Amino acid sequence: MDTNFSDDFEVKGKFSIKKYSTKYEGKLTKDEGAQLLIQEKEKLRELQEKLYADGSKSLLVILQAMDAAGKDSLIEHVFGGVNPQGCNVTSFKTPSSKEYSHDFLWRHYLALPQKGMIGIFNRSHYESVLVCKVHPEYNLSEKTWKSVKDFDDKFWKNRYESIRNFEKHLSENGTTIIKIFLNVSKEEQKKRLLDRINEQDKNWKFSTADLPERALFDQYMDCYQTAINETSEDYAPWYVLPADNKWFARVAAVQIIIDALEKMNLKYPQVSEKEILALQEAKKTLEGE
Repeated sequence: MDTNFSDDFEVKGKFSIKKYSTKYEGKLTKDEGAQLLIQEKEKLRELQEKLYADGSKSLLVILQAMDAAGKDSLIEHVFGGVNPQGCNVTSFKTPSSKEYSHDFLWRHYLALPQKGMIGIFNRSHYESVLVCKVHPEYNLSEKTWKSVKDFDDKFWKNRYESIRNFEKHLSENGTTIIKIFLNVSKEEQKKRLLDRINEQDKNWKFSTADLPERALFDQYMDCYQTAINETSEDYAPWYVLPADNKWFARVAAVQIIIDALEKMNLKYPQVSEKEILALQEAKKTLEGE
């Protein structure tokens, strides 16, 4: 049984969201997936240490999804064993007044991982062509535009171009980019939202604001399809993972991340002959105590 899924869900060519299942339909069982995740997390831990030691490159993992698709739990289960000193998670909420006083990419630049680090964006600059496209009036908070009539086809084409240029610049300067869309069905989202209401320990996760956004589910899917088609590039590929089965989305995600790190050809710093001699002397000193 093939248990490596790192290439199976990469978007290549024209993307149609209807052609991507929200359910995992392979032969791997949930129990097998749990064991595989444990093995892959150990690989990820070793590669993250190597990335940190190498210090010449960084990895940016972008997670996008509808509410209740499992972004938070994926971060917890996939990155739970990684050294926290080498990994940063940034969850992007509604921009502050200070952030609105800059261009829409500004706050994302500030959160980028430095060399040797893994950065995880829980939501990202893509919100500017997703939620802000479904609700174009939100863009007025940037104060550059005076009316929603300003948000025409040219405006959105410029946004996509800005995102492509942003990601290309990062790629050309040592940052590998992985973009993951957790593709959850409307039916599964309903089930998870009900769970948040019915299970007391999950009540804190539920917000009444989720329901108006759920009513716009199909509009969001159209925006995701357009955004992915406009911005899936070799230097910043999109992966669309079936998210109705959380356990499988985690396995596929960790393998995609491992594959990206392995392709970096990371190396531990080489120790010079002089340093090796100094190490031997230090060893003798310590052993002689």
